[in-house]
Amino acid sequence: MLSHLPAAAELDRSLAAYPEVVARQGVARLPELDRWYRIELPRAIAGRSPRRLVHPELVRLTEWKMARGVWRAPNLALVRSNDPALVEETSEAAFALIPDPASPVAGLVRLKGVGPATASAALAAAAPDTYPFFDEQVAARLPGLGRFAWTTGYYARYAEALRLAAKALGGEWTPAQLERALWAHVGGKAGL
Repeated sequence: MLSHLPAAAELDRSLAAYPEVVARQGVARLPELDRWYRIELPRAIAGRSPRRLVHPELVRLTEWKMARGVWRAPNLALVRSNDPALVEETSEAAFALIPDPASPVAGLVRLKGVGPATASAALAAAAPDTYPFFDEQVAARLPGLGRFAWTTGYYARYAEALRLAAKALGGEWTPAQLERALWAHVGGKAGL
């Protein structure tokens, strides 16, 4: 697995450059949303007992995901239409299943407008040591996953590959950090 990835020192540099790559994407709100997603959201989730998302966080997380990737206004409208109590109940139940590799994703995709990528974003914020964000650019760097698909099954293979690679790198690497490093290494969504 690691033979297909950049060397550890290069990944370290890519992870350090991640905020710069985010800024180079040319998406007005992405740097602000990304700081919120990486720093504030994990603290907010960890500060609740039991852990859960609240409706405004799910909406903002979806905005972050779309700003970093492809904007899909109909999906955002669906996410906004979720009942706030259902968002809390569903995310609480999903987060209670952590570190199961697949069940939390399957639970979160029950919410309107939430697919495996949005679910993975929530889980990466709640448990970055177990779940990476689901990104097509990063998946292309991982051998043996088969043809790319936005499905929970493909995400399970993708997440496992990043977990194994992060473990092989050693040190403080998490699957979420490795995903960011690989995304930055290829220049983000625009390949900049």
